Amino acid sequence: MRIDQIKELYDYNHWANERLWQVIAGLNHDQLNRDMHNGIGSILTTLLHMVSAVWVWRTRWQGGIPTMLAEEDFPTLQLIRTREIEEEGHLQRFLATLHDEDLDRELQYIRPEISDQVFTLPLWKTLLHLVNHQTQHRSEIAMQLTALNHSPGELGMSNFFNR
Repeated sequence: MRIDQIKELYDYNHWANERLWQVIAGLNHDQLNRDMHNGIGSILTTLLHMVSAVWVWRTRWQGGIPTMLAEEDFPTLQLIRTREIEEEGHLQRFLATLHDEDLDRELQYIRPEISDQVFTLPLWKTLLHLVNHQTQHRSEIAMQLTALNHSPGELGMSNFFNR
């Protein structure tokens, strides 16, 4: 794995997330807060979870010990979107500092919500994990948007590569 490949995956991730945000902006309060029954809750809850995951992993990569963002601190779509934009900027600046040799650096972290066990993975695996995590929850949201007659359209990588 090379850093330019990782950066391209993150460019795809940003592109696909932006397509979701464009559609989500047109939803009403009930649509945003309806339990999707196919993931971790509502569209709003899932969006916050996605933003929180970016915050947690980026903070770990930079040596911190983060906790998930609290729902009570982000009660509206606008607050979540503002934090998402901030996190995307932090993430892109972090990625810009990386070189191929950094990808094999061992990252140690704990997941306090599970246990105090220390996990160790190379940086590249955790970078891939976050993109995969985003894809999972993006697909859950896309499924709900489609059920609400607000499909975000094709979000596949080939569409990104061929745009």
